[in-house]
Amino acid sequence: MTWFFILFALLLVVSPVMWLKPSPRQRRISALRTAAIKTGLTVKLEKPPLHGIETTMPAYRWRFPQERPGPDFVLVRDDHASAALKAFAHGWRWRREPLRPLPEALEVRLKALLERLPQDAIVVESHRHALTLWWWESQDFPRFSTYLEDFVALRDGLAGRPDDGAVSVPLGQPRA
Repeated sequence: MTWFFILFALLLVVSPVMWLKPSPRQRRISALRTAAIKTGLTVKLEKPPLHGIETTMPAYRWRFPQERPGPDFVLVRDDHASAALKAFAHGWRWRREPLRPLPEALEVRLKALLERLPQDAIVVESHRHALTLWWWESQDFPRFSTYLEDFVALRDGLAGRPDDGAVSVPLGQPRA
């Protein structure tokens, strides 16, 4: 009987430690975020620009250079968008369109990227400071890294195209 109480007390001490051990999903997401941050991305948990979602969601940001701000737009996956919104690409709708139309090459690049994104990617947003992907992190970093080159090229193409037209270009450099 004494051994039973000793074993029970030992289990009481060890069980909280087991709760602190990260799950396989938590380890995968931690590795994904760490690797993404090492590539220069900013990863934050914030409320997404959607109606009806009150919880925070992972936001992966590619920052625009301060002197070359980006346009303002929000694209939402059909599953989370109203049918009244204007369609853009297969499965995606504009929640907020950029004031100035995107050049054809950028529009083609954006459509191709949207078609490749995982199903848990819900919003692609651009504003003056960053291009942002809102998603639930369903993939590991090796798979996610296949999108990095496309996002960087898209960010670079969008840089210097703010909706307000106010771009400060250093002397001696051509305006994009």
